[in-house]
Amino acid sequence: LALRHGGGAARARPAASSASSSSSASSGDGGASRAPDTSLFVPVPLKPGLGGAAEEDVGAELTRPLDKGEVLKNLNKFYKRKEVQRLGAENGLDARLFHQAFISFRKYIMESSSVSADLHIILNDICCGFVLLGHVDDLFPFFLRHAKQIFPMLDCMDDLRKISDLRLPPNWYPDARAIQRKIIFHAGPTNSGKTYHAIQRFLSAKSGIYCGPLKLLAHEIFQKSNDANVPCDLVTGEERVYANEDARQAPHVACTIEMCSTNTPYEVAVIDEIQMIRDPARGWAWTRALLGLCAEEIHICGEPAAIDLVTELMYTTGEEVEVRNYKRLTPLTVLDYALESLDNLRPGDCIVCFNKNDIYSVSRQIEARGLECAVIYGSLPPGTKLEQAKKFNDPDDPCKILVATDAIGMGLNLCIRRIIFNSIVKPTVNEKGEKEIDSITTSQALQIAGRAGRFGSSFKRGEVTTMHRDDLVQLKEILSEAVPPVKAAGLHPTPEQIEMFAYHLPDATLSNLIDIFVSLSQVDGMYFVCNIDDFKFLADMIQHIPLNLRSRYVFCTAPLNRKEPFVCTTLLKFARQFSRNEPLTFDWLCRHTKWPLAAPKNIKELVHLEAVHDVFDLYLWLSYRFMDMFPDAVLVRDIQKKLDDIIQIGVCNITKLIRASQSAAAPGTAEAVSEDFPLSRTKKDARVVSDRHGAASTEALSIAVEAAGLRRAKNLRPSRLGSRQEDVKSYGRGSLANRLLREGLLTQEMLRQLESEWQDQHRNGRYGFGSKRDDQHHSKETGKKRK
Repeated sequence: LALRHGGGAARARPAASSASSSSSASSGDGGASRAPDTSLFVPVPLKPGLGGAAEEDVGAELTRPLDKGEVLKNLNKFYKRKEVQRLGAENGLDARLFHQAFISFRKYIMESSSVSADLHIILNDICCGFVLLGHVDDLFPFFLRHAKQIFPMLDCMDDLRKISDLRLPPNWYPDARAIQRKIIFHAGPTNSGKTYHAIQRFLSAKSGIYCGPLKLLAHEIFQKSNDANVPCDLVTGEERVYANEDARQAPHVACTIEMCSTNTPYEVAVIDEIQMIRDPARGWAWTRALLGLCAEEIHICGEPAAIDLVTELMYTTGEEVEVRNYKRLTPLTVLDYALESLDNLRPGDCIVCFNKNDIYSVSRQIEARGLECAVIYGSLPPGTKLEQAKKFNDPDDPCKILVATDAIGMGLNLCIRRIIFNSIVKPTVNEKGEKEIDSITTSQALQIAGRAGRFGSSFKRGEVTTMHRDDLVQLKEILSEAVPPVKAAGLHPTPEQIEMFAYHLPDATLSNLIDIFVSLSQVDGMYFVCNIDDFKFLADMIQHIPLNLRSRYVFCTAPLNRKEPFVCTTLLKFARQFSRNEPLTFDWLCRHTKWPLAAPKNIKELVHLEAVHDVFDLYLWLSYRFMDMFPDAVLVRDIQKKLDDIIQIGVCNITKLIRASQSAAAPGTAEAVSEDFPLSRTKKDARVVSDRHGAASTEALSIAVEAAGLRRAKNLRPSRLGSRQEDVKSYGRGSLANRLLREGLLTQEMLRQLESEWQDQHRNGRYGFGSKRDDQHHSKETGKKRK
């Protein structure tokens, strides 16, 4: 009433300005901070007011019922006012948020049967044209109030910025900062003895912790320590093994790096493969261990490329770094000739492939020549990898050839004489989360090549070459280049930080909280925020399941391969059962996995067994976080060992499985056996393929296949041309085609048509894009279209 009869327009406008100045004052230094990505701000839906009778009567009694047509006109006039847009910007509403807030505000007013009395009065004055009493600008305080209701982050932006400030990670670990640690960096290439010297100090200490990147490495140190009469526990995400029978904690522990404790004091800590601090997905674990381990001595092992970054990081903690350099213990020679044919294989050779399809193809061709080969790739269970390595290393075993992926780069002791790169390009994930095919890096090439001629093995020198002659020149260039220095260390939001975010934004989904956190986060030049795509994938997948935030966070950090539908489906079922407070028993798991399982008859069944093994791993991982809800870890571990034996049988008979898969596949059908990308041979043929829906198309598929398979066909000899044609055929059976089929971007008919077109192009001599003949054909076609 005071506004209505005491000069409403004169008083209402200053109110809007005061709201603006209040916001500016509260923002403090935040105005100079990194601008948030407002596209991540999801509006909270507000239901239109259905109206209490008393509320409606007050507004209508003091004025009259609103004319919704006039209200709409004036709301649209309000939206177009430059003064209003400026006030919105001063209060944190950029153009995107201002538009979204206005649409919501207009919808709320138009669809509400009643609004608050003060808003009703202002709207009535504006609609009646009372210039002295009402002006469209007077709606701003009500609009801003509505905007803050649907975008609650506007009221707490400063708090959110403080929570997501990641500029001082050393301060997160007060226990480590309370002591003066001695940092020793053991720097050297593969097979230089750097880790050996660090482990010797670990074994001689009163207490110690070893942090490695793989379960296999942690298990190896666990075994070595106990064999040396140094009681040592094993701690991985899925397993706890105590050296003492009464389950008392031993003074030494070997663990995967994510599982290291930053609260327990040790005399010596060993951090292995420190260069992985730059890893886009796991780098945060090395950063946490380096900054947070509470040990008197920290022994760091890894590439010299990480020395400068580690020194810089330790400078911020006030700790000096002592560097000990090591040289390779056995000579490594890059040969001047390529293998060119599998007929030239010798005992002790290891052929390195970068996808499963190549593993299957090469192993089949080797055994067709009457030779036995061991097979090792990333998705095999650790036990199977060890058995295959043992088979290859055994001098009395007839298996003298190894076919492997870059999984042999660390974690396995292998007696290899010669490393043979089947290809020098590899699928990778870039900083945007996109997959691309590119040449292997110098670091990767050295890590793999360095496995040849291991010190103490029967081979006193190592050799490295390629399968194809034209790859050898590029491999020599890669190996001759200096490894680029590691420039930044990974970070990851903690559960506590996400909980504080959720307190301020209670209606936001976990995936959206993570997005906003990364958008607002501030890091200095020595750090970066790790890729969180896998976390967000799981968060979106289980969003509809009612879980408390801490439990939801744990489920989203579960280590699984999101390319495996069976494993993802199982996690979803685990979460659903967990939300109902129903324990996941051994019997339930056996029903879900159809245990017991038989030995595989083809590759598809082998891949499924590997997925079931991952499901058992997932159960064990969750059992250490929710013991009451996953109570049967002992029984699950027993059947996992049996499954490991079954998978070993399948891998030993892998060529039989390949033949069975090929004979069972009907013509024109596609059976995906791998989620890896088929590989082109050169860096210039690299293609970026986004994982996001809608990013691929049939044209992109055609370009990628032609570039990968046909571009250089005219340069190939007849023997290699045949294999390249097989590569192109297998491309249609690869994961990209299947993913496009699943997403509805490609049909079986379109796939058959593409295959037919590629074959026609090859017969007609169209070998790829960029050739002279192709340019002429393109010019003719363009001319026809113009006519």
